[in-house]
Amino acid sequence: MIAGLIHFIWKVIWNTTAILVCAGLIFIGFKANQPMSVPDAPEEMTYIEFMQDRIEAAKTVEPSRCGWGMTLSLTTLGPIYSVVYTAVAINPDGTLAKMTASDPDIPKGVDGCEVVRSPWNLVGCGGAIILDYAG
Repeated sequence: MIAGLIHFIWKVIWNTTAILVCAGLIFIGFKANQPMSVPDAPEEMTYIEFMQDRIEAAKTVEPSRCGWGMTLSLTTLGPIYSVVYTAVAINPDGTLAKMTASDPDIPKGVDGCEVVRSPWNLVGCGGAIILDYAG
């Protein structure tokens, strides 16, 4: 009885995950074939056409001669930067904050402020509302 219940719950979770993954892939495939709404994009250019153009442009630069150093440095240093700037945001007056470059994206003076979770972060602080796009 218990084994049957656990099996049923597992099947529901598995099937739900499979449906969500398939629906996500269908949505991405559909949106990738629609014209982009970016102002600088050529008229009626889809995301797939844009990526094909970028791949062709990258092939003309001979990626074997350049790019590996940048890729490796971003792969190794990316997580380190995120940890460093998270530590700076948590302790803005600490030693690490004094050694790193200032970043205008790190909020200052928001102690005790309330953040409302939405597509736009609404930060209410002293009667003022600060809008920060979270996307």
